[in-house]
Amino acid sequence: MNILDKAKNHVESLFKDKLSSVYFYHNFIHTSFAVQKAEEIIKHSQISEVEREKIILALWFHDVGFTDCNAEGHEARGAVLMRDFLRKDNFSDEYIEEVEKLILSTEKYHQPQNMAEMIMKDADFSHFASPFYNDSSEALRKEWELTGGPCFSTDEWNVLNVDFLKNKHSYFTDYAKENWEPLKQKNVKKIEKKLEKEDKPKKDKSDKKEEKSDRSVDTLFRVTLNNHTRLSDIADSKANILLSVNAIIISVGLSVLVPKLDTPKNTHLIIPTFLLLLSSVLTIIFAILSTKPNVTKTNFTKQDIADRKVNLLFFGNFHQMIFDDFQNSMRDLIKDREYIYDSMMKDLYFLGKVLDRKYKLLSITYQIFMAGIIISVLSFAYAFMTL
Repeated sequence: MNILDKAKNHVESLFKDKLSSVYFYHNFIHTSFAVQKAEEIIKHSQISEVEREKIILALWFHDVGFTDCNAEGHEARGAVLMRDFLRKDNFSDEYIEEVEKLILSTEKYHQPQNMAEMIMKDADFSHFASPFYNDSSEALRKEWELTGGPCFSTDEWNVLNVDFLKNKHSYFTDYAKENWEPLKQKNVKKIEKKLEKEDKPKKDKSDKKEEKSDRSVDTLFRVTLNNHTRLSDIADSKANILLSVNAIIISVGLSVLVPKLDTPKNTHLIIPTFLLLLSSVLTIIFAILSTKPNVTKTNFTKQDIADRKVNLLFFGNFHQMIFDDFQNSMRDLIKDREYIYDSMMKDLYFLGKVLDRKYKLLSITYQIFMAGIIISVLSFAYAFMTL
């Protein structure tokens, strides 16, 4: 496997395993698209194979810094990760420094100094000329909101995009100027048309505050629910580790220790072995209890639905409804923002109750495991000392 394929697989794994789900834009999809567009420019430029390799390597790593840091300084962090990766393949320091310069050239206000840096900049902003520009733009907008960045209304976001595309961005390579600039201008015109259509009497300040407030509440629920789900995954992962470890202990104990206990010279090991196996069994029982699904199911009437006493966002409730009733009820919910928020609050509350139970059981499980190991080790030591 050549170094470019290795880099692709390595970066894909990093994004998959370490990138937060709130990064809707700076992810493997954007990175692979930038690599693809760089190859397109290189095909129509006088670039050596060595330079091509450096450019593609730099593009694979140019946004990988988002996996363990914020937007600020992610290029420098990506360069560090690239260094660690290339050193394992014994690349020279000079080669690595040149790739690092290319990664750092993707910083927002950096002016490219050579053809390779021009390709880096154009490939990184190639989505400006994409027919899917609106989708990538909305993904970036959502990412900013969820990572603590500014929140924009649709009009504010469109104005900001038009200003950046028309006044602050330009392509550098001849190929991009000739082939991508016209497509970028088409996207600018599409955004301008949206602004013209929405050129209605401006809302007063109170309306704007309410809209921004609604957006911040949406973000609050989204991030909080996501955090609770991750905490649940972490708890399940820890419980699975304890299950695996204690299953191994029981397996080894039954296959190695227990068969030897029937001889007179090993009778002193009966109690320590029993304590070890007992603690492992108790640990497994509590680990299973902590991961055991606990789905609450509520009986309700059509009047309860009409009175909005039922959380339709939870499958334990709506699974018993016929589709037509569910569809009509969901339409009512979608029309009422307060009803949506009430349902999300119920989801958040009951998810918190499940997490509380899960972590309490997990805490007991760890205490049993720790106490069992300590007591078993001390019992074995005492048994050998009293021989």
